[in-house]
Amino acid sequence: MPSLQSPPSIFDEIPRNLPEELTQNLLTAPNLRIERIVSNGHGSPEGFWYDQPRNEWVLLVRGAARLRFEGGEVIEMKSGSYVHIPAHQKHRVEWTDPNQPTIWLAIHYGVA
Repeated sequence: MPSLQSPPSIFDEIPRNLPEELTQNLLTAPNLRIERIVSNGHGSPEGFWYDQPRNEWVLLVRGAARLRFEGGEVIEMKSGSYVHIPAHQKHRVEWTDPNQPTIWLAIHYGVA
């Protein structure tokens, strides 16, 4: 009988100390990138806004975070929350939970 192997888990290999946010590509294909992001009290630098060339769908798997969009909209995210961010929609991470890792699953798609 063949031995059973466990597939990778989004919860695998999360460092205890994260001086910087950790971003890892899980899958890349033409016009698609799926990444795991791990934050622990991280946020966007003061005055910095993401302005990405692709659409992004983000699921907050574990933890908590606050996103701010250009124009003032603020979204409080918790485990299970998700958001779609159209290409070139300026946004920033205002806050992530400093008491536990915040794990994001980000799907970037569309032509850049």
